[in-house]
Amino acid sequence: MSIDYSFIFDIILGFHALLVTVLTLRILWRHNLTPAARLAWFILILVIPYLGVVIYWLFGEVNLSKNSFHVRQQIIDTLQKRHPEVLGTHSHFIEDIDQKYVPAFAFATSAEGFKTTIGNHATLMPDAQTARQRMIEDFDAATDHIHVLYYIWLNDSTGTNTAHALIRAAKRGVTCRAMVDALGSRKFIKSSLWQQMQEAGVQLETALPLTHIFKTLLFSRIDLRNHRKITIIDGKITYCGSQNCADPEFRVKAKYAPWVDIMMRFEGPVVAQNQMLFASDWLVQRPDTPSDAFVYHTEPLEQGFPAQVFGDGPSIRRDATPQLFCTLIAQAREQLTISTPYFVPDYTLINAICAAAYRGVDVTIIFPKRNDSFVVALTSRSYYRQLLEAGVHIFEYRGGLLHAKTLTIDNTITFIGSTNMDLRSFNLNYENNIILSDKESTQAVIKRQSDYIADSDKVTLDMVLQWGFFRQISYNVVATIGPIL
Repeated sequence: MSIDYSFIFDIILGFHALLVTVLTLRILWRHNLTPAARLAWFILILVIPYLGVVIYWLFGEVNLSKNSFHVRQQIIDTLQKRHPEVLGTHSHFIEDIDQKYVPAFAFATSAEGFKTTIGNHATLMPDAQTARQRMIEDFDAATDHIHVLYYIWLNDSTGTNTAHALIRAAKRGVTCRAMVDALGSRKFIKSSLWQQMQEAGVQLETALPLTHIFKTLLFSRIDLRNHRKITIIDGKITYCGSQNCADPEFRVKAKYAPWVDIMMRFEGPVVAQNQMLFASDWLVQRPDTPSDAFVYHTEPLEQGFPAQVFGDGPSIRRDATPQLFCTLIAQAREQLTISTPYFVPDYTLINAICAAAYRGVDVTIIFPKRNDSFVVALTSRSYYRQLLEAGVHIFEYRGGLLHAKTLTIDNTITFIGSTNMDLRSFNLNYENNIILSDKESTQAVIKRQSDYIADSDKVTLDMVLQWGFFRQISYNVVATIGPIL
C-alpha cells in the first residue's frame, strides 16, 4: 500500500495557509495596533509560522478578563467618590505650576484621575542602602499602618530586614499589609519568611495571581504584571522610585550587579494618592477589606511644592504613558535629561526626543552599558544613530545596571517612579510614578543624573558610524520586532 505524500503535503499546506490567513486577518482587524506592530507580527508569523502563532496566542494581545477590568474600575470609581479630596484640584495647574508645564500635569490626570496637590516635601535618598535603612526606621516608628507593594521581593538581606521590620510592627499592633507580584516574587511567596510574616499577623496578598494558569494563558497574558514599588507609612510618608525589595547585588542576576536605583521619600497630600493607588490593587484581591482601612491625609505642608501621582496599567487607556512622556518632552525649553534601563520606544516618542534636540534643548539620555536583557540592549542601540544625529547626548553607565527611571526638565520638573521607556511599561505593567514641580528637588535629581554621567562612557556619532556591517544589521533586525517586545 503506497502513501500519497502529495495529499498529506496538500493538507499541511492548506492548514498552514488557513492559519496564516486567519491570524493575518485578526491582526489587521485590531484597531489598537500601530502599523509597525502589525508589520512585526506579520514578519514573525511568516518566518516562524507555527511558533509565531503560539507566541501571538501567548503574548499578542493585552487582555484582562472583562470581569477583572470592571472590578478594578469599579473599585477605583468607588474610592474616588468616597474620597474626592485625595484627587487634588485642577485649580492648582494654574495657580501653582509654571504655565509652560501645565499641559503635562493636566495630561497626567487622564490616567487614574489624580490631579495636582500642593504642600508636598521630598528627600532624595543618597543610595539604595540608605533608602531601605530610612524606610525601616519609618516602619519602626509607625503607629497605625504600613502598606507595601513590590514587584520583586527577594529572600536576601534587604528582603529579610524589611520582612522583620513588618513583623516587629505587626506584633506591636500596627496594621501591616504586604502585596507582591505573583510572578516577580514567586520564590519569595514560597519562602519561610513569607510564612513568618503571615504568622506574625502581617496581611499578605499577591497581585495578578497565577492560581489558574491555563485560564490565564487562554484568556489573558501571563506577562501582564504589577511592576509597582509602593511604600506607605501611617498615610503620611511614601517612597517612590525604582527600587524593588532586594539587595543592590540582586543575586538572581548577579553578573549585572550592582543594580543602581533611585528613591525619594515624600510627605504631604501626594502620599494620599499613592495610598489610593495601593488600595485599588489591594481591594481587587481583598474586596472585604473595610472602607476605613485606608487613611488619607490631605493637609498640605508649609512651603511645599505641587506634585501628583501618575499610575498606569493594562486596564487604563492604552498608550497613556508614552503620550505623557511626549507631552513632558514637548514642554522642555532648555534641558531634558533621562535615565532608563530599558529603552524600546515607539516612533512617536523617538521623534519627540529628536524634535526637542533639534529645537535647541540640551537632551541627554543615560543607559546601562551592560543590560540584563540582550534583546532590549540591541533594540536600544538601533536608535543611537538617529538620536545622535539629532544632537542627543548618549551615555552608557558602567558602574552596574543603571535601574533608575528619571526624567528632569529645565531644572524644575521631575518625573520619577517605576516606569521604563519600553512597551512593556507602556501597556503591559501596572506602574506608579510621581511628577513634581520644584527646583530644589529637581536639582537634587539632576545632581544624581550627573553622578551617573560621571561614571559613564559617552557614545559619539563617529563611534556608531564605525560599527561593523553585521553589528548594525543585528541591531536593526532585533529592533524590527521591537514593537511587539
